[in-house]
Amino acid sequence: MEIIPAKSYGASGSILNSLKPMNFERNPPKEDEVLIDILYCGVCHSDLHQVKNDWGNTIYPCVPGHEIVGKVAKVGSAVTKYKVGDTVGVGCMIDSCGHCNPCSAGEENYCEGPVSWTATYNGPMKPDGSGYNTFGGYSDKIVVKESFVLRIPDALDIKAAAPILCAGITTYSPLKHWGVKEGSKVGIVGIGGLGHMAIKLAKALGAEVTAITSDQEKRADAKRFGASQVLISTDKKSIAQLELTLDFILVTIPDEFEVNSYVSLLKKDGVLVTVGLLAPYAKALNNMAMAMHRRSIAGSLIGGIAETQEVLDFCAQHGILPEIEMINIQGINEAFDKMQDEEVHYRYVIDMQSLKSEEIS
Repeated sequence: MEIIPAKSYGASGSILNSLKPMNFERNPPKEDEVLIDILYCGVCHSDLHQVKNDWGNTIYPCVPGHEIVGKVAKVGSAVTKYKVGDTVGVGCMIDSCGHCNPCSAGEENYCEGPVSWTATYNGPMKPDGSGYNTFGGYSDKIVVKESFVLRIPDALDIKAAAPILCAGITTYSPLKHWGVKEGSKVGIVGIGGLGHMAIKLAKALGAEVTAITSDQEKRADAKRFGASQVLISTDKKSIAQLELTLDFILVTIPDEFEVNSYVSLLKKDGVLVTVGLLAPYAKALNNMAMAMHRRSIAGSLIGGIAETQEVLDFCAQHGILPEIEMINIQGINEAFDKMQDEEVHYRYVIDMQSLKSEEIS
């Protein structure tokens, strides 16, 4: 059987925060799959978490990358949606069971198994870290089932579109699920890769957006993205003035934080959703504050394939693009360091053409 040689940057596990050039092989596309030449790949904070094994399930070698934009290079015999030369995207998933209730409802991101959805990198994401490995978008090629490939609208700049496939859908899905609409009062906490997209999307949905950040320097940016007011999280007096005013809060902070101070900002029946943190809060939730105003705390995980296509089309319709800085693959470790130090404004995207010049032994 033909094997497709591929170049990539990956982590071996010996130096957990360092990626190095590596070769590997991809299988040729099956009848329902497409081969994609990767042009651009976004750099997500979860890439860093996975490389460092912060979640305790990393399989090494690990090739990150799940915000992928490229061109179809080859299609399987049964593929009907795409043809060679089409501009396409791949997000966080490349497969799911296809039969459980969530999958049948187009919410593959909540697949119930028996094996849950397969991540674009690091295998099928079993809780114990076992299972086969998958290699992601920090490479020159990827093979994906047609049903997990997205169409990139012509109106989107393909150099900047890649982060929509994770940062975009991760924030759009909860905004839509909890009914953010014209006149909704929304708080966005954390103005990074996720948060800046959340502001733009909530504004486009008609919401009045309050941005909350720990970084004074992001105040002007948050206003430019569409926030009507910007508060500094350490300014307790200003934060207190927001109590009982917000319908919905989306928290995009990627590390543990104290949630109770944000709960108090919700109106009766208000909802706070955390999307950046996949771990416990820094302090236990005060359920008295929840019960007194019938507030809700929830989580949300990316979005299904249909909803991901929806947010791509929504962004094209409303002229929404992530704020990006283009880098070469050779600068990925420096980019990881800056991302960890919160020095990114606001999303790195790798020009994967830079991998072509890499000599990999």
